[in-house]
This record gives sequence, C-alpha cells and structure tokens, in this order.
Amino acid sequence: MKYKSIYAWIFAFIFMSGLAIYQRLTGPTHPLGGKVEVGGTTVKYSLPRTFGGPGDADVVIKAEDISITGEIKFKRFKSHDDWTLTKLTRKGNELYAYLPHLPPAGKVIYEIFLEKNSDRKMITKEAVILRFKGSVPDFILYPHIFFMFLAMVISLRAAVSGAFKWDDTYKLALWTVVCFVIGGLILGPLVQYYAFGALWTGWPLANSTFDLLKFGDLTDNKTLMGIVAWAIALWQIRKNPNAKYWAVIASIVLIAVYLIPHSALGSEIDFRELEGNVKQIN
Repeated sequence: MKYKSIYAWIFAFIFMSGLAIYQRLTGPTHPLGGKVEVGGTTVKYSLPRTFGGPGDADVVIKAEDISITGEIKFKRFKSHDDWTLTKLTRKGNELYAYLPHLPPAGKVIYEIFLEKNSDRKMITKEAVILRFKGSVPDFILYPHIFFMFLAMVISLRAAVSGAFKWDDTYKLALWTVVCFVIGGLILGPLVQYYAFGALWTGWPLANSTFDLLKFGDLTDNKTLMGIVAWAIALWQIRKNPNAKYWAVIASIVLIAVYLIPHSALGSEIDFRELEGNVKQIN
C-alpha cells in the first residue's frame, strides 16, 4: 500500500503539472510568439498580452537587420476610439513602442507592421489584445499559486484513493477543500483586488463593468465551481464513508474546469459602456 500511495502521488503531481502548464500556455495572457518573413529576412517575435504595474506597456521586437522598419496601430479595446498609428523606434537591434497605460482591467488592441524594401506585412494574422493589471505583491501572489496548485494535486490524489476505495479518501478530500479555500477564496480575491481593483467579479457579484457572460469573470467562476464540487464530495463521503466515488466525480469536474485556459474571459473594462454613462450624466 505504501508504494501504491507513492506512485499515486507521483502520478497526481505529473498530471497536474502538465495541466497547469497547458493552462498557462493556452491562456490569453501568455505572450503571442511566432515569426514572419519581411523582405527576405525572418523576424521572430514575442508580443505581450498582459502588463502589470504603473507606466506604459512596452512592445519590443528584435530585428537585427537595421533596414527593417515598423509601425504600430492601436486603440482601446471595446471603445469608440479612432486608431492611432505611430512608428516603431529603433534602439540597437530592437524595434520598440509603448502602449499608453490604462486602468486595471483596461485592454488595448494593437497591430504591428514591419517593412523592408517595400515589403510591408502585418506580423500576426489578427490584432493582439493586451490587458493592463495592477501589481500584485509577491507575498500574496506566490502563496495563492502554491495553494491552488497543491489543491489540484491533492484532489487528483484523492480521486485515485476514491477509485480504489482507499481509507485516506476523506482526509485527502478535506485537505483539498482546505487548500482551495485558502488559495481560491482567501488569497484569490486579494490577487484579484490588487490586479483589477475588485475582490470578486464572478457569480453572483458580477457588475456591469466586468459582466462578460452575465455570470462575470470566468476565472472566479472556475474557482467557485471547483470548490463547490469538492465541498459536495466531502459532505457525501462524510455522510457515507463508502461513497468514495464522489472524489472521482469532483476531480473530473475540476479537471474539466481547469482545461479552460487560464484568464480566459477575465475581467475587462467596456469603455463604450463607460462613455455612454458619461454622456447620460452630462
């Protein structure tokens, strides 16, 4: 049994590590990378899709060929703004530009064009969207990440115990809920507050500013769904120690929830709505 438990922990850690990496790499805040050929020269790029802290967001492209020039076109996302077009500035082997700072949850949409020998190309197939956020203190951010990941690992380990009807299923389910509450319901809202100025923007407290699907921020809703699933599982196993299959059900729900990319449909400001409110006041 001892070796089976060790193997189960290893399996849970590897599986959840892969899921966490997948979630990060597929999320809308992960830098958009690729390459484009302009005038016979290949240029690799990594474009930012999130920016935290004060100041303007910098966009940098490494282009060692000094004959390559570029422009950036941008405006606030979900606004009635006109596009702003400005040239990229060269500094050594890099072309760079700055996107004007927006309040937390404000987004800017931008396109980048490179040119060499009359060959002008937009380097991405579609415009890129960058979201601004506030700076989250490390003493809140890192514990939040730790407890959320730990909850995911323990949850899968509990599912293995539930599938084989091992005696530690209830204890693991309890620790899953504890870690989720600390990481998701205590530290999570603090991260949200520092990043976007609101403790909770998911159901049922979604407001008009952050209301994306009438249920609010998908990240908050994912957290809530995972905690509810495991709370139900814990309650059912406590009532009936033989109902260990609830740990499997809750784990499947959690995996399905976390297959949704991180920060998908996250908090955002609809500037059109804000502009409309200003006009009504005036």
